[in-house]
Amino acid sequence: MSSDRMSSDRMPTDRKIIADTLENEETRVAILENGQLTEIFIERMWDHQKAGEIYKARVESVLPGINAAFVSIGDGRNAFLYLNDAKGIEVAPNRELVVQVTKTARKNKGARVTPRLSLPGRYLVLIPHGEEAGVSRRISNDEERKRLRHFAKELRGEDFGIIVRTAAEGVEEEALMQDVESLLALWREIEYNASRQSAPCLLYKDMGLLGRVLRDEVRGDIDEILVDGEDEYQHVKRFVSMLYKSTLCEEGPEVSLYRGVVPIFEYYGVEHEIEQALERKVWLRSGAYLVIEHTEALTVVDVNTGKYVGSMDMRHTVLDTNLEAAEEVARQLRLRAIGGIVVIDFIDMEFEEDRHTLLARLEEVFQSDRLRARVFSMTQLGLVEMTRKRGRPDLKSVLTRGCPFCSDNGWVLREDTIAMSMKRFLRKVGYANKSEAILLQANAAVAQYVRDTYLPFWEEELGRKILIVGAPEFAWSKFRVEAQGTCEFIERRAKQMERRESATVVHRVSSSQGL
Repeated sequence: MSSDRMSSDRMPTDRKIIADTLENEETRVAILENGQLTEIFIERMWDHQKAGEIYKARVESVLPGINAAFVSIGDGRNAFLYLNDAKGIEVAPNRELVVQVTKTARKNKGARVTPRLSLPGRYLVLIPHGEEAGVSRRISNDEERKRLRHFAKELRGEDFGIIVRTAAEGVEEEALMQDVESLLALWREIEYNASRQSAPCLLYKDMGLLGRVLRDEVRGDIDEILVDGEDEYQHVKRFVSMLYKSTLCEEGPEVSLYRGVVPIFEYYGVEHEIEQALERKVWLRSGAYLVIEHTEALTVVDVNTGKYVGSMDMRHTVLDTNLEAAEEVARQLRLRAIGGIVVIDFIDMEFEEDRHTLLARLEEVFQSDRLRARVFSMTQLGLVEMTRKRGRPDLKSVLTRGCPFCSDNGWVLREDTIAMSMKRFLRKVGYANKSEAILLQANAAVAQYVRDTYLPFWEEELGRKILIVGAPEFAWSKFRVEAQGTCEFIERRAKQMERRESATVVHRVSSSQGL
């Protein structure tokens, strides 16, 4: 069975973008291909110092010993600047610099910034003060690369460079010119604001998660965009109309406003697929399965036949399983946002022809991946080694953390991940019941986190009183509605439950001490 024959059997891909934008604290955007989740993007609104933001910063200190400087970008936040990134620029205490965030702040580490700026557009990246005239490596056609490189050299100015993005392949020069003009106008505005404002201050904020996904993903192969918020719906309609007008295309994808009571991700099955993407085992349609182990150093994928017994002989059973696994590996790496070194332990194949077929399929399934992936040959042990460029934090690190009950040997959902699920549940309950107040019960630690972090904002947004009582016996991510009714009734019920829980805790302590 050749890879060419299998490719010709494939059906056209139906691609949808689905945006969950109702919650102020979080925006999520999913890409579905033939009804199956292939990529998920999550942005938490309280994350500061997002990559791409441009600041006028003040140098706080210079540390030659580590070849770096700390710069203030506002609100008491210091960012980290490698001096190697600032060659040709004087970096001294109290000096003001225009810098861009390249890595967001994490835990105890500040954001990383650079004075080498870049402004991404739909088809091009503008490099202020640069001399570049480059073309994306993912554009492989020699004639197209030559055309686009010539265009970049023609448009490159004395004070800016241009890098042509993959999305520019096949796009007419008029549309590319419009992209350059809009980016230049944006840069001139940033320059003007920098000249009039004192450091530290924010000069430019990225267009947000949904805007970035639309900019990077809305191509001719997107069939529909579904949005659950009225404001975002109007914004997307304008964006798509402007985009397709600039590319000289007759029509773009259909833009729809989702008005259902069931949350949009739940309605389209995205929530369930996100849950599955956190698991080690991934079942394939045939009954075979993958086991994915993700570590800091590399990711290992093990392929197993599982329940699949094939319909012919052992050779074809193994080959069919490996070919199906290759497609699912590509989807899982995109879905889980896994980058770096990946080692795939396919089922052993005796015939060299089959090994070539498998490697060809693996190369093929990664061609549509926006992040560059390289597949290397199969080792003597039958392992396939590959690399995939890191684009953003992997899904597991975004949604989970080390288990607080087992010294971080396992993992649990992050408190904010549970909180967002809780709020979406409350919103759904609110559609069905207009009571004045709702009483929730949740794990004690999670309940305390929600009360301290979100509760007043939720009450104002959802227009009702919300009480959360902690239950020590509840599993970490479990929560439920205990009661609904008037404020007086719910407050009285909450106090009763709190007294009962306190008495239970005292009883357990007394019993454990033998009193």
